[in-house]
Amino acid sequence: MKTYAFAGASGRALGMYCKPMLAEYTDVCKIVGVFDINPGRARAFVADCGGDFPVFEDFEDMIATAKPDCVIVTTTDVFHSDYIIKSMELGCDVITEKPLTTTDDRCRAILETEKRTGKKVIVTFNYRYAPFMTKIKEIIKSGEIGDVFSVHFEWLLTQNMDYGAHGTSYFRRWNSRMCMSSGLLVHKSTHHFDLVNWWLDDHPAKVSAFAHLNLYGEKNYPFEGKPQIGQTCRTCAHAKECKFYYAISPREKAMYADQEPYDTKTPHTSISLKDQCIYAPDIDIYDTMAATVEYEKGTVMSYSLNATTPYEGWRVVFNGSKGRIEATNYENGVLAKAPENHIKVFDLNDNITDYAITKATGGHGGGDTRLRNMIFRENVPDPLGHAAGTEDGAYSILVGVAANKSIKEGKIISIQDLLKG
Repeated sequence: MKTYAFAGASGRALGMYCKPMLAEYTDVCKIVGVFDINPGRARAFVADCGGDFPVFEDFEDMIATAKPDCVIVTTTDVFHSDYIIKSMELGCDVITEKPLTTTDDRCRAILETEKRTGKKVIVTFNYRYAPFMTKIKEIIKSGEIGDVFSVHFEWLLTQNMDYGAHGTSYFRRWNSRMCMSSGLLVHKSTHHFDLVNWWLDDHPAKVSAFAHLNLYGEKNYPFEGKPQIGQTCRTCAHAKECKFYYAISPREKAMYADQEPYDTKTPHTSISLKDQCIYAPDIDIYDTMAATVEYEKGTVMSYSLNATTPYEGWRVVFNGSKGRIEATNYENGVLAKAPENHIKVFDLNDNITDYAITKATGGHGGGDTRLRNMIFRENVPDPLGHAAGTEDGAYSILVGVAANKSIKEGKIISIQDLLKG
């Protein structure tokens, strides 16, 4: 039986790992501790999951005392590299949430530490494991459309409050500050870039990108005066008239709002805030992004991410030497009610093969459960290479890092240059 400790008492840690580990994996897993820079949140984390493991206020003390075999890193993105590197240097393997890290220099430091220490890092790319995504991989790998010449990938995040306003939610939280997340091209798109890298079995080589902040941020404030840094929906005078008003849930109150006083002791006072004003003057990420990526084997991809759309979902197209794949997934809205997703393959003789994939239940299109089995059960057959390590994590985040650099510098960015530093 392996022992695990958490670096980061987050909602993701609770729902994706801790509760399932206590409910379904007690024969192979034992949780021996949790650390968070906010001790109140760490205590709320243990209370919520019903566990009996200790809370630690010092990370290195947790490793020395609890002696975990593996550390699960579920902090805010900017801290991933700190705890990944510390964990390996202190003798632990690591499971980390995506993204692997947020910058190219942090990425290089992780790769160097893994090589130096001989410890293992798993990056949890849930979307790989979803049946719909897996079927696309199988079709491409089978050679049904031949060599892939181009990819078009569009991902939509909705602003519609009736559907949860997922796109808007990133602008209420710490994600909306570049210093904490490197923006959605790293935080969110790491999923998408990893999928394409995995589908193609290829590495990205060059990136060019453009982006804007169109809907959120101070310039779009619809009321008189100016929003203030740190202003929340709870404290806003326009709560009743703002269409983006957000009421935190009881769980968010217990895990985050009630623990906000502890964050005054850290240099990152916005970490616990779940209902920050989406028009805050210090928001500096983009809500509308487009990138062009050239792969080492010659495939080119056009990619876009938009956090202002009416509904949520994605569409991907592959053009190959023998045919074309079209796949669409509507995640909410009228078209999301269908019980199946469809992957259509067009050959060069105008024949169409329609693969109907029954929608899976569970997080990330059914990927979360399959991922947990892979990382906790171990020795699970993996013929399609679903499991991801630091190389996969590096290439996925470096596309986003390169895109951010391209936007800022107005030029094409080489992935190998980022890897070499």
